[in-house]
Amino acid sequence: MAERTLIIIKPDGIQRQVSGQIISRLERRGFKLIGAKFLHINEELANELYSVHRGKPFLSGLVRFISSSPSLVMVWEADGIIEIFRTMMGATFGCNAETGTIRGDFSCGKRFNLVHGSDSSESARREIAIFFRPNELVNYDLSNAHWIYGEND
Repeated sequence: MAERTLIIIKPDGIQRQVSGQIISRLERRGFKLIGAKFLHINEELANELYSVHRGKPFLSGLVRFISSSPSLVMVWEADGIIEIFRTMMGATFGCNAETGTIRGDFSCGKRFNLVHGSDSSESARREIAIFFRPNELVNYDLSNAHWIYGEND
């Protein structure tokens, strides 16, 4: 089974209307969308998502930001997706991110960073379970998988 990850287009990505461009990059890379929800993440969900940062001085700012406006919460699947997407995101803040990355192309700030992506398989499982029940994820065959992964008979 291919690897899964949680990807969130955060409030700044929604408000700046770049979600379509971000999704297009994911699809062009060959990632398969298996779940999506457009929602206003409340403080309780935000605290659960960012529970790994409990006790850190920046936690309250993260919670305030992610709960400030709607987000697009998605589960994507592909071989090696976590590492690939972490590279596609770029450095944490746009002012430090390379051109060609999501953050490098759509951001130049030091506060907001457009997207979230799980940083490990364990984090992905934990984060996906915060937002999705198993029956909300759709399993299907991607018709062009052969052309993406180069599988041979």
